[in-house]
Amino acid sequence: MKKNSLLLLIIINSFCGLAQTTMTDSIQKLDVVTLSDVKLKKYNSGFKVSILNDSIINKSTSSLTRLLALNSNIYFKEFGSGMLSSPSFRGTNSSQTAVMWNGININSQLNGQTDFNNEIASNYSSIAIRSGGGSVQYGSGAIGGSVHLNNTLKFSNHFENNLRIAYGSFNTEKINYLLSTGNSKWTTSIGLSYLDSKNDYKFLGTDRRNENGAFNSVNLTANLGYFISENNILKLYHNSYTGNRNLPGTIASASREKYESDNLRSLLEWTYLSKNYNSKLKIAHLSETYRYFTNTDSNLFSFGKARSLIVKHDFDYTFSNVINVRSVLDYTNIKGIGSSFGSPKRDAFSATLILNHKVGDKLNYGFNIRKDYTTEFKSPLVLSADAKYDVSKKYTIKLNGSKNFRVPTFNDLYWQPGGNLDLKPETSYQGDLGQILDLRAATFTFNAYYIRTSNMIQWRPNDSGLWSPINVNNAESYGTELEFMAKHNFASHYFNFKANYSYTVSKDLDTGKQLVYVPFHKGNTTLTYNYKKVTAYYQHNIIGGVFTTEDNINSSFFSLDPYDVANLGFSYTFASNLDTNYSLGLEANNIYNKYYENVALRPMPNRNYQIQLTIKF
Repeated sequence: MKKNSLLLLIIINSFCGLAQTTMTDSIQKLDVVTLSDVKLKKYNSGFKVSILNDSIINKSTSSLTRLLALNSNIYFKEFGSGMLSSPSFRGTNSSQTAVMWNGININSQLNGQTDFNNEIASNYSSIAIRSGGGSVQYGSGAIGGSVHLNNTLKFSNHFENNLRIAYGSFNTEKINYLLSTGNSKWTTSIGLSYLDSKNDYKFLGTDRRNENGAFNSVNLTANLGYFISENNILKLYHNSYTGNRNLPGTIASASREKYESDNLRSLLEWTYLSKNYNSKLKIAHLSETYRYFTNTDSNLFSFGKARSLIVKHDFDYTFSNVINVRSVLDYTNIKGIGSSFGSPKRDAFSATLILNHKVGDKLNYGFNIRKDYTTEFKSPLVLSADAKYDVSKKYTIKLNGSKNFRVPTFNDLYWQPGGNLDLKPETSYQGDLGQILDLRAATFTFNAYYIRTSNMIQWRPNDSGLWSPINVNNAESYGTELEFMAKHNFASHYFNFKANYSYTVSKDLDTGKQLVYVPFHKGNTTLTYNYKKVTAYYQHNIIGGVFTTEDNINSSFFSLDPYDVANLGFSYTFASNLDTNYSLGLEANNIYNKYYENVALRPMPNRNYQIQLTIKF
């Protein structure tokens, strides 16, 4: 009865908003048709938000891991090439980064994180990285920051095809096809990606290879938009992923394990546009399934499933040219079943109020508050405040502070043996000061932040050796982030340079030592050159040393040494007519043939190559 009442409340709220507005001829459609997550653009003026547009995304046929590792301050931990990839954002753990798909949180209900190697970057029109606490707007897990995956719906007369075929080292095959077509009334886009690799690279300095490392996947996206009337837009987003991975052993031991996974995401969105407000109702269904085999030759496996039904209503009201208010009601029903955690269920409801106020031409500030209700435990009231002040046309200051949370996952609570039903939600407080210096030809961005987390959930062995999650004492993260971008051109020569650097201290306040798998230093640079039909780029990724276990954090020596890896790429566009465009590209990765690990005893690939043909028609 309670579940039905919450669902009814959301739907009634959406229809009440629709009943208040008459038709108007002066509808501003831009924000709604180009960006599903409008809050990211409109209500985060005091936060650092970095946008990776389609020109950056389209250069890569690789996973989301590589794209973000080379274009942001996020550090990724990979259990070998193509295997599980988890982020560390500002020193937080993998389940403290929220991933938003067209405005919906898609972090796993089982382990609390998103595997970034399961996401194909080219499936999305834009990718945004929002730094800092975002639990008020984006829910559980948005403590270190959030990554936003958005699909643009293009309402104009067009028919566009993009086919990319790539082959590389270790018998790696990639095929990616994107279709976009439509007019001013309707539009659709379809994407299909196939990836297969033996992944049998040699471990440098040894006579061994990455055995049992093969993987393959199929990823499908389908999006549709339709103007029911001048004021009403109906959108449908869908993504399905099927992946099979053999799980390689370490440099010291072999493995015959295998992991299969299926993820389905569907989102129906109805938007009503008005002169003074927009009303948006979203209904989403998310499904995740895994099967784990201890032996690739066996049919015996353990499994887990989780299915989520999400009903979400946004009401965005413009009081004047300077004041905007947004309310969000969100209801989620989650059901799980698994061989290791039974059949848990969860109902969650949240109410959010967001305010943005522009004071004059220089000051813009916002205030947000949110309350969550869940069936298993009491969630804290969370809030945030942010402000942006334009000191001059070239210099801007940003400031934000927030209280954030993360709820325990099904694995944390119910995993057998080891689950802990007495866990409390994690709570964090944080502040962030940002400065931007824009000199037209070059832009400097500097951020300093502090995060204090209590009741942090960690899996630790107990006295009998059984691993179990507990709420540990406080942890803190603080550091600085630098970003530099510069452009220069003369005649037909175009140069683009971008660099990121972060210094991160993340420590357990009980021991005073750096947390595992958090590097003090991380940096990356990309230099791109374009001349007529020729494009070339050079990338360099630098990672500082890390500790890998709590046993060695008292040592002055890192478990994994610092490393740096460089990549080089070149492409040429052939003569083309008005309808068809061909380009051929060559990519060399780890060009200096460096041995490196970002997870202990799991070497990453040596020097490798890829050739790619792109056809646009």
